[in-house]
Amino acid sequence: MRVALHTRLAAGRESEYEQAHREVPEPLIAAIKAGGAHEWNIWRSGRDLFHLIECDDYATLLASLADLPVNIEWQARMGELTEVAHDYSTEGADAGLPLIWSL
Repeated sequence: MRVALHTRLAAGRESEYEQAHREVPEPLIAAIKAGGAHEWNIWRSGRDLFHLIECDDYATLLASLADLPVNIEWQARMGELTEVAHDYSTEGADAGLPLIWSL
């Protein structure tokens, strides 16, 4: 399945966010892949971030990551850099951007 997300950086945190993503911990990358993600791309326009995730099942991916210490640490770091922390609740599993058109 393909999931698109929109998040927003906190003002002035752009370079920190980009630096953090040059240093994503290998155990987190392995856990994301083990959770069923095949690709995860992030684009930035100003403070707006657009994520495109290709995965087996987004809800399953979130559930597999929710309680992992490496992900909890990563989400705390990302929470300092973004306006709103990622939602790992059941509702968050359906929070992707709606597809309006596809070619």
